Amino acid sequence: MSSKAVRWRLERHLWVRVHPGVYQTLPGRDDWHTGALAAQLAVAGSAWSHQTAGFVHGLLSRPPRPIELVVDERRRVAAPSGVVVHRRVDADRHVDDLHWPWRVTVGETLLDLADDGTDDDALALLGRAFFRGLVTDESLRRLLAKRARHRRRGLLTDVLGDVADGAESAMEVRFLRDVERAHGLPVGRRQRPTMVTTTRVHDVAYEEQRVLVELDGRLGHQGAARVTDGIRDRRSATRGWLTVRAFWVDVAVTPCELAREMGEILVDRGWTGAPRACRRRSCVMRTS
Repeated sequence: MSSKAVRWRLERHLWVRVHPGVYQTLPGRDDWHTGALAAQLAVAGSAWSHQTAGFVHGLLSRPPRPIELVVDERRRVAAPSGVVVHRRVDADRHVDDLHWPWRVTVGETLLDLADDGTDDDALALLGRAFFRGLVTDESLRRLLAKRARHRRRGLLTDVLGDVADGAESAMEVRFLRDVERAHGLPVGRRQRPTMVTTTRVHDVAYEEQRVLVELDGRLGHQGAARVTDGIRDRRSATRGWLTVRAFWVDVAVTPCELAREMGEILVDRGWTGAPRACRRRSCVMRTS
């Protein structure tokens, strides 16, 4: 189509210019997906990435602004208005070639978002991805192995290790180190056999105070297992035991708050000691 033909349609308001070289017919849709597609068409060879890819994959609940795209690092492109362009080595290898408009794969997108946000954000993203069956622990660990400088490599390695093993080993280590020892709490008994059945154990038991701690590292929150746990908790309560559940966010992101709450519970049930502030400058016990 000639430039004259394009101008003729623009002058008669049959088309509207969205970006240089990108036009929309009128009347037309004016929604987020249309704008995101127009941005991708304006940057030839690009794909949706980061929060834009996260939204279309279902990792984020709200349509983000600006639109984020990725291109190969060797390319030099001008970002249109309202668009952020990321450059990446071998960008095409990270693109999902089964869906159009092109977007970075779920696994790579998840790691991109986890690298930018907070620990809490990263755990929430993992939980949503596993719950919806969008990724597997094996695929994410393979991708993470290629990102030696990822900001949350340690946290993600611990969490993905727990998912793969079906146990909370890394979570238990963090609870012992960052919650109990760091804050002067009594040391609980690990893997105490449950009072209900000999085939199950409790993660941590404070026997003198009759307090049980269950460290829930499951990201998908399987329904049947949670029902079984609930029944076990109720039966323990009939014997005078209080069950406290802690999750990855509690142990990895806010261990000081968890320690303060555990201290209050233990004191209320007969512990004569008192929790102390840890070495973290932001420890809540320094100001409480």
